[in-house]
Amino acid sequence: MMAGWISGEQTTLAEVFALRLTTDPSGPYLEFDTDGAFDAAGVDALAQRCAAGLADLGVERGDRVATLLDNGIEIVVTFFAAMRLGAVLVPVNTAYKGEFLRHQLADSGAVVLVHDATYSDRVGAVAGEVASLTTCVPTGAGWDELLDSGRTVPAPAEVAPSDLAMLVYTAGTTGASKGCMLSHNYVACLARQIATTWQREPEDVVWTPLPLFHLNAWVNAVVGTLLVGGSAAIARRFSVSGFWAEMNRTGATIASLLGAPAVFIAKAADDPEQERNTTLRLVAAAPMSAAVDAVYRDRFGVATFSAGYGLTEVSLISMLPPGEENRPGAAGRVNDAEFEVAVFDDDDAVVEAGTVGEIVVRPRRPNVMFAGYWGRPDATMAQGRNWWFHTGDLGRVDAEGFLYFVDRKKDYLRRRGENVSSYEMEAAFAAHPDIAEVAVHAVASPDATEDEVKVTAVLKAGSQISPEQLCRWSMDRVPYFAVPRYVELRDDLPRNPVGRVLKYELRAEGVTETTWDRVAAGVEVSR
Repeated sequence: MMAGWISGEQTTLAEVFALRLTTDPSGPYLEFDTDGAFDAAGVDALAQRCAAGLADLGVERGDRVATLLDNGIEIVVTFFAAMRLGAVLVPVNTAYKGEFLRHQLADSGAVVLVHDATYSDRVGAVAGEVASLTTCVPTGAGWDELLDSGRTVPAPAEVAPSDLAMLVYTAGTTGASKGCMLSHNYVACLARQIATTWQREPEDVVWTPLPLFHLNAWVNAVVGTLLVGGSAAIARRFSVSGFWAEMNRTGATIASLLGAPAVFIAKAADDPEQERNTTLRLVAAAPMSAAVDAVYRDRFGVATFSAGYGLTEVSLISMLPPGEENRPGAAGRVNDAEFEVAVFDDDDAVVEAGTVGEIVVRPRRPNVMFAGYWGRPDATMAQGRNWWFHTGDLGRVDAEGFLYFVDRKKDYLRRRGENVSSYEMEAAFAAHPDIAEVAVHAVASPDATEDEVKVTAVLKAGSQISPEQLCRWSMDRVPYFAVPRYVELRDDLPRNPVGRVLKYELRAEGVTETTWDRVAAGVEVSR
């Protein structure tokens, strides 16, 4: 794990796309359930027109182009168009509104926002507060106008492997969410890593419902398909009842999911006719328990891949090499082709093999990790103290190099595949006129391998608001996936001697006798 520096092959996404245009311009590339199918040449033609439109709006090399778009051809075209200009894509979560949305637009310094027309009210509510934002382009007539300048940008800008391709925001844990600076080579490298672990072939069809405002779908469906060949089918929404029909309709051989959707499919009632599988060979999802893995293997006759561990800042830290058997509970082997990985105690001393500590990592090759947090050199240095990137996660590595994730050291939540910033959630709830103090924390989910959101609040004197009223109030102010399942009102919050709220105590207490449960109350959340 401690071998020396290796320069390695470096590439750009422009080179990756150009290779596909040379080798297979007209074969199936991307299919969207809302927009139909596209080959690489068709995407390129649209990107050339979109690049001209963005240039007319003043977008230049290094500028940030933000999107608030659901899965569809527009977001992919915007990405490749920005790339042609040497600009940087900032894909924003489409559930964001209010301060969540304003922060990422302002923090990134986005100059143009391309958004779904159905989100125009959200955009209009914050656009005037973003000084850098010059133009908002809604889908529909606005998108058509962007493409119809009458010009194209046929030659992409010269970019280096180290140049930024994307800013992908991660949920803040001790502050507002931060933009991870991802280079061209980083995105291509991660796509190649995952394709290798999946033993992906040019004949494969990768299907995913994961959103293109996260990194997973980009590296697996969009970029991975350019690297390996074949095609990808990208759905706008995930449906348990429609999963197998969609596999057969698209001819999917690999389904790229996250832990919760994979669990829901495995827990669905038996329906042999609905579960008829004609093409699917692999379900890739993490995390996945041994019991869920057995369902796919024994009931569905499909292999699974969940032996991997990584973060947006650095992936994949561990993975399972092709043909190798994983250890029970392990997240594969340490990826020592790209990284040095160690486990530290609280003083940054290496612990013995098999001992739990914080997982830390540093690169063995150029541009295989993120380039830092956008506009936050202090946060970048703090996370990389002693020249090791500190993941904030607890784990252990055994003597054979297998990595085991143990727990999250950071104070964040994960709900339905989404990271939820407790800081931003607390800021949202603190704005309620009846709340004096609030803590947002995780409670173990009874249905999946992720978290449920709980709000523990202290009300101002004389307030009569109920937990249900507080929950319903939040539905217009936080993303749908972050609306709390549990709300508990207390007289005070547990604190340490210096006044800091002891969230670990709240997490340990979980659901108490006085906790209100949204699900039990029958309160539904819509998108």
